[in-house]
Amino acid sequence: MEFLKRLVISALSLGLAASIIPGIVVDNWFNLFIAAFLLGLVNAFIRPLIVILTLPVTLITLGLFLLVINAAMLSLVAWILPGFHVGSFGSAFMGWLLITIVSWLA
Repeated sequence: MEFLKRLVISALSLGLAASIIPGIVVDNWFNLFIAAFLLGLVNAFIRPLIVILTLPVTLITLGLFLLVINAAMLSLVAWILPGFHVGSFGSAFMGWLLITIVSWLA
């Protein structure tokens, strides 16, 4: 039940980001839920590996490089899933920021 709750919150925050931020486009509701699911998988499995591999850069930038990694994970999901598009790195960054804030508030 907790998994479904998190999936719905992620999908709603992703949908909000797609409606507010130019450059983020989701074709339909099905792709929205698939993108939320893939974003969860990417954040659970790929993101920790990338964080470990880029640890020296993260330490040098005092953690600011983690912002780049998070935006890159959203772009990776857009690259994997047809029907979910992120136009630029700026869109990915703003989208990730909005998704994080909305998910945290929920």
